[in-house]
Amino acid sequence: MSATGSHPRPQATSPPLLCLHGPLRTLAGGAEHRVGGASVLELVRALEDAHPQLRGWILDERGRIRRHINIYVDGERAEERTPVRAGQRVEVLPAITGG
Repeated sequence: MSATGSHPRPQATSPPLLCLHGPLRTLAGGAEHRVGGASVLELVRALEDAHPQLRGWILDERGRIRRHINIYVDGERAEERTPVRAGQRVEVLPAITGG
């Protein structure tokens, strides 16, 4: 932990950290993955290349983020074109439904 009480941030030169939640975590064989890319779309495609079983779960057939998936870059809501820099944290959360 750093002096401020939070976890240390990754090096600015390390690839972005993709954090998967819910069933996506199981499909990818773990919660945290480092992949390269300059945008959210590039990161997700790189993740799908590394874990083909994820294809169709995050992106639809047009390459758009599915309606029930929320993606955040360092806590801010993101879309396909959102730029991503080295060391940033990208959260991929499926919506929770119930009835």
